[in-house]
Amino acid sequence: MTESVHTTGLLPTAREPGFPFDPPKELRQAREHGPISRYPFPGGHEGWLITGYDLVRAVLADSRFSSRKELMRHPLIDLGDLKIPPAPPGEFLLTDEPEHGRYRKLLTGKFTVRRMRLLTERVEQITAEHLDAMEKAGPPVDLVTAFAKPIPTIMICELLGVPYEDRDSFQEQVDAIVAGVSDEDQLAGYVATQRFIAELVAAKRANPTDDVLSDLIDTDLTDEELMGVGLLLLAAGLDTTANMLALGTFALLRNPEQLAALRADPRSPTGPSRSCCGT
Repeated sequence: MTESVHTTGLLPTAREPGFPFDPPKELRQAREHGPISRYPFPGGHEGWLITGYDLVRAVLADSRFSSRKELMRHPLIDLGDLKIPPAPPGEFLLTDEPEHGRYRKLLTGKFTVRRMRLLTERVEQITAEHLDAMEKAGPPVDLVTAFAKPIPTIMICELLGVPYEDRDSFQEQVDAIVAGVSDEDQLAGYVATQRFIAELVAAKRANPTDDVLSDLIDTDLTDEELMGVGLLLLAAGLDTTANMLALGTFALLRNPEQLAALRADPRSPTGPSRSCCGT
């Protein structure tokens, strides 16, 4: 790298009012200087901020870069001498090969064509039920609470085999993690969810059912690893999906021509226009 490489300031997070799909102004400016910028981390460490698509893909595919949690630096907070512990067993997104591949191979093999077909039928049923309930309730309806949040929660419950009678309390615990009003609320929700998943693993060992978690019982994964995998599926599938449902709806409402195209051909592979996503 040469000294001409752009240096950015502290990682920006604020978005401009009226442009919810655009990156923060400072990130757009950094991208205009090139695909990579110097980034001074809080505490003095010098790193790199990559904003170019091709270079991001190259870095993510390069085994010389690590995903290990204990090697990460916080981009916004100076942690001082605080040592970040390795990822708990089973939470393999924050690990490298060969550990990552071991977990991924085990989990991928459980997403069979049969299970995906059943889950597809189930999500279509759940979606229709929630749309009917929204129509019956009449306007105004909060899309997030009535549609975007409950659907992925129900599907994760189906995937993990959470008993129906426990799903309301499970939802409350997850809500505390995602939208807790304080750090204490979020920590309490996380601890409760950990305990819930641990109890669920024990129940599946005693009485397996037709779900991914029960299928993993027959592998060499320990109870601690199974709990980590369950928490990872939870984190990967809940808030991310809820945000996409809500923001996707918002994007279509802001771009009526895209909404009209989708209504005309719901199965069309044509994606939203670039202007829709602020890129």
